[in-house]
Amino acid sequence: MSSEQFESLHDLFVERYEQLKRMPARLESCRGEQHKSLLREFDKKHLEANEMLSQMEEELKGAPRLFQNQMSNKMRTYRKGLGDVQRDARNANVGFMKDDGRKGFYSEENEQRAVMDPQRSLFLQGHESLNRTTDSVARSHRIAAETDTIGQNIVEELGGQREQLERTKDRLINTGENLSRSRKILRAMSRKIVTNKLLLSIIIILELAILGGVVYVKFFRKT
Repeated sequence: MSSEQFESLHDLFVERYEQLKRMPARLESCRGEQHKSLLREFDKKHLEANEMLSQMEEELKGAPRLFQNQMSNKMRTYRKGLGDVQRDARNANVGFMKDDGRKGFYSEENEQRAVMDPQRSLFLQGHESLNRTTDSVARSHRIAAETDTIGQNIVEELGGQREQLERTKDRLINTGENLSRSRKILRAMSRKIVTNKLLLSIIIILELAILGGVVYVKFFRKT
């Protein structure tokens, strides 16, 4: 529900309602063709006011609950006021009516439509155009809101992926550092193994030399 649309319609209704409240007194003070012309004008304005009131009540169906409660009493007051104005105008018209079978105030719907002038049609067309424009703007707002939500979700998802990539990068850096340390340890172990092999070879050679010297001294030197 568009608050601007409701307020615009409300302002038009109040203006029309104030005009209607002044018309019963004018009906009492005029006669002849002026009286009949004023009756037709009242008929037209009263019908337009009822239609505007119905449109406002329809607009309220989509309004927030608090606003509905605030305006419902006012709508009932307006509806009662239109009935009171209609009754006052009918009473003002009693003295003017003839016993010639003419139709009284507020005839059937086909007569009401017959007295409608282009201004009412223009008003209704303008209101329908305003409704269509409001609906179009509302759809644009919904699409923009949905697009904004999608964009925010994409940004959040990209942010999460960035964090994952940064954590993966940190793990790779740590892995690289661990591999570097492992290679250093392996090289140190390799050097120790080679050194141990050289020492073992030297010990073996020394032991063989000592064993050879002992055999020589024990067996060959006596002879």
